[in-house]
Amino acid sequence: MNNFFRKTQLSSDRIKSLQDFCKSLNIKFNNLELLNLAFHHRSYSNENKNKKFLNNERLEFLGDSVLGMVTSSYLYQNLSENSEGDLAKIKSVVVSEKSLAPIAISMNIDKMLILGKGEELSGGRKKDAILADCVEAVIGAYYLDSGYVQAEKFVLSFIIKEIKKVQDNKGQKDFKTLLQEYCQKKYKTCPNYQLVKKTGPDHDQIFWVTVSFNNITYGPISGKNKKSAEQSVAQLALKTIKNIKK
Repeated sequence: MNNFFRKTQLSSDRIKSLQDFCKSLNIKFNNLELLNLAFHHRSYSNENKNKKFLNNERLEFLGDSVLGMVTSSYLYQNLSENSEGDLAKIKSVVVSEKSLAPIAISMNIDKMLILGKGEELSGGRKKDAILADCVEAVIGAYYLDSGYVQAEKFVLSFIIKEIKKVQDNKGQKDFKTLLQEYCQKKYKTCPNYQLVKKTGPDHDQIFWVTVSFNNITYGPISGKNKKSAEQSVAQLALKTIKNIKK
């Protein structure tokens, strides 16, 4: 990675954009090349074979761990009366794609992304998965650039708000958790999710998922990734159950 940074130069316009991005979030990067790398989606490197390592996937991997650590630590220290199960549920919501994607938009990450032509044409700048992954990549980059303390401060600047939303029941509902709790209480079993098919090109696939319990199958329901499809089909099952009870 060091060789890459020595050989690469950013345009003055890109430097200005990166600096403005940092200023808006009250963070400071010593190495703007590292921050810039966080915005490179794999579709760009896939279309530019001479730049096959020029994407944010490794930073995303690192940032995911930092995000999880900061969130878990905050929950442990500040929600002392909540059980492990409660903490896990809250964490699963606030670090989810559905929570991180709007955060990315609020940070103007959608405007900073560097995408391949195919992904650009398919609306990649507005895809939840790409936006959420980029938030994690920025966290990973900031951790490498400025250390854990600064990365923690950055994560807490937006994750505390999400935690409070969940506590106030204003956050994104975790339909899979709700369905699992219902099945365990009612049938003493867990719902079974099945990926039945995938459609579309590699860079813009649609995933179709069903969920089964008590000898009944619901779906299939589609999503931009397997996780979102599972959430949607769980929501459908819960809605159907509610209507039957009426």
